[in-house]
This record gives sequence, C-alpha cells and structure tokens, in this order.
Amino acid sequence: MSPSEAFNEGAAFARLAVEVQKAEELYRQLHAEPRVSGDEGDTLATLMNELPDAFRKETLTGNIGIVRLGAPGVSVAIRAEMDALPVVERTGLPWAANIGAMHACGHDVHMAAFVAVARTLALTVPLPVPLVGILQPREEVGESGAHDVVRSGVLTAQRVGAVIGAHLQPALDSSAYSCTPGPVNASADEFELVLTGRPAHGAYPHHAADALLAASAFVVSCQQIVSRNVDPTMSAVLTVGTIHAGGSPNAIPEKATVTGTIRTMSEPQRQMVHTRLRQVATGVATAHDCTGRLEILKGEPILENDAELAVEIVRHLNAQGHEVREFRSYGSDDFAFYASAARAVMIFTGMPAASGNLHASTFAPDAQAVGRAATAMLTGYLAAARVLKRGRA
Repeated sequence: MSPSEAFNEGAAFARLAVEVQKAEELYRQLHAEPRVSGDEGDTLATLMNELPDAFRKETLTGNIGIVRLGAPGVSVAIRAEMDALPVVERTGLPWAANIGAMHACGHDVHMAAFVAVARTLALTVPLPVPLVGILQPREEVGESGAHDVVRSGVLTAQRVGAVIGAHLQPALDSSAYSCTPGPVNASADEFELVLTGRPAHGAYPHHAADALLAASAFVVSCQQIVSRNVDPTMSAVLTVGTIHAGGSPNAIPEKATVTGTIRTMSEPQRQMVHTRLRQVATGVATAHDCTGRLEILKGEPILENDAELAVEIVRHLNAQGHEVREFRSYGSDDFAFYASAARAVMIFTGMPAASGNLHASTFAPDAQAVGRAATAMLTGYLAAARVLKRGRA
C-alpha cells in the first residue's frame, strides 16, 4: 500500500464527528422504541437499514445480526447490544418510551455509536483491517446473546482477531474513559436454596423443624463466606436478594426459599465461594433438622481485558488528549463470553452524575454520550488493528 492509500486516522475522527451528529437522531428513535430481551427483531431491522450498502449483512437465529465491511482476512469486531429493560421510564425526555420498557442501560447509545463508526469507516477506506459488527440480542437476561454468538462459530467464520465493546459508566466522570488490563467485570452466578422442614403452629415450635429459622441462619452465615475466606486485599460479593417463606404470622412454614447472587474476579475465588456456599447450606440444614437443596446457576464469566489491546487503546486515547482512569466493577456483562473466546476489550465511557444510575427509571444519557461511545469504539478498532498487524509482522 502506498502512502497515499494509507488509512488516515485523523480524517476518520473528523468524519466521525459528522456521523455522530446524524446518529443522534437514530439514538432518539431507538430510545423511544425499546424492545426487551428476545424481542429485538424490529431494532435489528432498523440497524440493518441504517448501515451502508457496502456492508455484507447476515441475520442469524435469535435476532443476531452480523455485518462485515472490507476484504477477506483477519478482522476486528465491535459489539452493539440491542435489548432494553422492562422498566417504566420516568426521565421526562421528549423522546421517552411509553410502552413499559426503556433503554435504562445505554444500549440505545451503543447502537447509535456503532452506526456512526460503521458509516465513518465505510467512507474512509481502505481499512487497516476488515470490520465486523455484532448486533447482539439478550444482554440483559440469563439466556445470553453473546453466548449464542460465540457458540454459533461466527467469530471463527469471520476470522475475528479481536472484539471491542464500549459501555456507558456513570461511576466515571463524563470526560473520562477506562480501559484497564485484566479483570474489569465480575462473574455473575445465581443461587437458590430450598429448605424443607416440618410445619407447626406458632405456639408449638417444639413440634416443628423450622425452615424459616434455618433460612435466617443461612443468610447470616453467608456473610462470613467472603469476610473469612477471601484475601482482604482482594474481594468478592455474595448477596442474598430474596427470602420466601410462610403465609401466616402464627404458623411455622414447612418450606423456605433463599436466592442470591455471587460475584467474583477470579476463577479460583468463584469455585471457592461455590464450595463454601454448598457447605454452609448443608450444615445449616442439618443443624435445623431440615433438608436443603442448593442450585447454583453459572452466568457470565469474569470479563478480562486483553492486556496488549488495553495498553494500545489507552495509548491512543492519551494521544487524543482524553482522560483515562482505572476502573473495575462487580457488575457483569455477557461481553465476557467474547473475552473467553477471543482477544477482547471493554472500554468504559464516563457520564455526568445527573444522568442517573444504570437500570434506573430515570437514567438519561447526556447529549455527548453517543460521541463518547463512538470515540471509544473507533479508537478500540484502530488500536486493535494496529496490534493485529503488529502480530503478523
């Protein structure tokens, strides 16, 4: 390739600014027309129509969209998740949704940002490497869309050498980005313990094997699993979210059900917490003359940013004059399935505190959110292209 044919990064970012302005109207449209997990067909059709004809477009089972720009060869993929949450919106925005669902996690911003990046790259060929867009359903539920994408074999078929994700993050200042090497999001597992004892009248507790008392002891004992088993310089989270038992104030119930979540940043920690949880469940049930059935449902794995990609992205962001901070969260994201299958990086983009918290009914990204997410995606793509080409040198 001659110097005159080389990809011009400066021109790409200048073009991106123009495309972001156009994509902001798409963001408002997507926000006003949310589709919850499993019902993203309309959203996928909208995105496919918004992408330039230069993209090769394919729809897989389950509302998965795969688009590609560029010649055959090793590619860089960008993920844009499409689903909304079953949350009644209370933002007061002119383009607020009114169908009992809303984009309370920024996926509308991510989609609009990807379209801006896609249009930019379609106008600034030749590309350093081909671009693959993963238009992903079901990020917000256990039936993970990312898991389905990985299982489909499309990463191999498209010769994806790296996957880039970007996500709004209110915990970061609006001017900041984060692309920290190593684990940045926790694994997310759920558990359910069903304790069964003997019911009795509340006046005659000696006739009972009290499942509710056993459940209470289990909840208290769970709090020691992290505090007395995890290195205090590290961390993990074990949260009990529900207890269901009984129906009368003067009756001891036969059954109690406890559910919760387990979050860890390393696989050995994850396995240790699972083991200790089973031991506590068994011990508490035995001590209270009950039987216990514990089920642990493994969810998203730990999201680990590829170190070489992360360092290159931070270098690019710094060169553009952006503020970059370290950030890790015990939240989870099914983007972790990509990181388990290929080199991958999640870039977090800051937001003003007034935007609200993720998943809140008042979550309202500011006017610059699409631009920041698009900058993260384009920077990630260019940095990953540089790393992949360096690896082939």
